[in-house]
Amino acid sequence: MDFTGNHIISVSQFDRPAADRVFEVADGMQPYAMRKRITRVLQGAILSNMFFEPSTRTRVSFGSAFNLLGGEVRETTEVKASSLAKGESLYDTARVLSGYSDVIVMRHPEAGSVAEFAKASRVPVINGGDGDNEHPSQALLDLYTMRMEIAAQGRSLDGMSIALIGDLRFGRAVHSLCRLLCLYSNIRLHLISPPELSLPDEELDVLRTAGHKVESFQDLSAGIQDVDILYVTRTQEERFPSQQQADRYRGLFRLNQSIYTQNCAPNTVIMHPLPRDSRAQAQELDEDLNQNPNLAIFRQTDNGVLIRMALFALVLDIVEDIDNHSRPVTWFTAKRHLPV
Repeated sequence: MDFTGNHIISVSQFDRPAADRVFEVADGMQPYAMRKRITRVLQGAILSNMFFEPSTRTRVSFGSAFNLLGGEVRETTEVKASSLAKGESLYDTARVLSGYSDVIVMRHPEAGSVAEFAKASRVPVINGGDGDNEHPSQALLDLYTMRMEIAAQGRSLDGMSIALIGDLRFGRAVHSLCRLLCLYSNIRLHLISPPELSLPDEELDVLRTAGHKVESFQDLSAGIQDVDILYVTRTQEERFPSQQQADRYRGLFRLNQSIYTQNCAPNTVIMHPLPRDSRAQAQELDEDLNQNPNLAIFRQTDNGVLIRMALFALVLDIVEDIDNHSRPVTWFTAKRHLPV
């Protein structure tokens, strides 16, 4: 895969060497993300962060990643704050904003919208999530986290086992993750969801064609046994026709420390693309798991900065120049004193 100057729209663009290259570059971003060094390799470059759906982690981590490389960030966070609210087309918006920017990250509620926008853009576009379709950078950071977590146990991505739990129908992060998992071999998946929120047939077919073993469960306790990783998702209530329909599934699969202890091996990794729904009626990941050392959700979010720095570095072709524009951090930061 040639990254330089190209859009990142779908995980289908990636083969295994491309994914490995992203992970390799992400590893090299550790000193900058941990505030051990500063680089200004992208000084003068501008990122347009266009988020037309609510976002915390994706929007802020993309912005932080670009800042850590020395660039500046301009943000649009609502449709009503842009000329799209006045009837402007995605084509016209892309033509205009790509004239102001060096790279654009876009999130949009409609599937396929980011690809449509990218066709008219004069600069690289990275998909920050398009409806219930895809979320490629989330899938990359999830896989990177899995790689790190199970490497600590002397394992590799090939041959691992994973339980996907919750809303598998509308979860775009799950869809992109399934596609990336097909780059690896001999993976065993437990799909845990109500029938109405099961993984789409298209994604199932892709997994099975890749030779992975897939089993479906409706019982949480049975499905989370004998796996390396639990990947829990919230109910994507914004994708349902009504709040009432979404509420039927809220809190259906709730993982707490007791359920974990009774059914999981002691080193089973717990992941979640976040946000986790911490309202009393939901709690898909109970707060009593917060002290569990295998809860990887915050390591997962930290890794999001590394992966997004790597994507910018590859797309803008500055990987080899980063260290040449670096210097030590001079201000106090607790991160500098943490082990990498």
